[in-house]
Amino acid sequence: MPFEADLARALDRTADSLEPDLTALLGGAVERGRSRRRRRSARVVAGLGAGLGACAVIAVAAGLVAPGGFPGTRSAGSDMEPVALAVPRSAITGDQMVQALELTFPGGRFSRVSGQSNNPADPSGGYVANGELVVDDGQGAAMVGVSAVRLKLPLGDGGGLSCERSPARAKGDTCRLSELPSSAAVPGGAVVMTEQNAAEQPVRADTARRWTVTVTLRSTGAQLQLVEWNSTGGGSGGDVPKATRTAPPLSEQQVVAALTGAVWAPILGAVG
Repeated sequence: MPFEADLARALDRTADSLEPDLTALLGGAVERGRSRRRRRSARVVAGLGAGLGACAVIAVAAGLVAPGGFPGTRSAGSDMEPVALAVPRSAITGDQMVQALELTFPGGRFSRVSGQSNNPADPSGGYVANGELVVDDGQGAAMVGVSAVRLKLPLGDGGGLSCERSPARAKGDTCRLSELPSSAAVPGGAVVMTEQNAAEQPVRADTARRWTVTVTLRSTGAQLQLVEWNSTGGGSGGDVPKATRTAPPLSEQQVVAALTGAVWAPILGAVG
């Protein structure tokens, strides 16, 4: 699932949170421009950027949505139902997202830093907070990004909660669901979805890959998704810079520990 598919799901989430229900949300793109079936009325989101921080304004019917959409999106072209968002409990600034992201990669050198705030007081401001940067930990520069949203309860089978995919994955792509037990850090437990996806097909030796870890709290619907590339940029196919390293900066276990640890606890509490 290429990077812009991630962007698509976050934009879908934001659109689903708007009231009244929009019956003809038009747009397109998110780099792939594939039509998506919807449980409700047909919607298409317009606007995109080559990187996470580039997507700041989305046209939504009569108004504008600026979710910043980054990771946390569902696959473009899939038949999965859209995910409805709930209002975040309090505002999270783009600076907060960036600071937490930098603390997640201690000792790294950062460049191309950008962030996007959410706005719980105004749906047109977007309900998705995110941050993005390129980190160099001495093993090769890598783009990383994170998003924070709150899903409506009860949780369904939407983004970050199901490994169902269409179209078929590239060779070597993986997706796995697991559970975290209830604890002080994860009240009520959490669903963890981990993915690895090639940027293009057929996969070559220098093809970039993307690793995604999504943690969703069962009790509140608060969700964090962290995306790591083994290249310096997102995109699809030949638009993605070639691999700069073989593995992501952090392993799956390290990402889960970080997203459920002290650095991200204030973000999880604010969003959910």
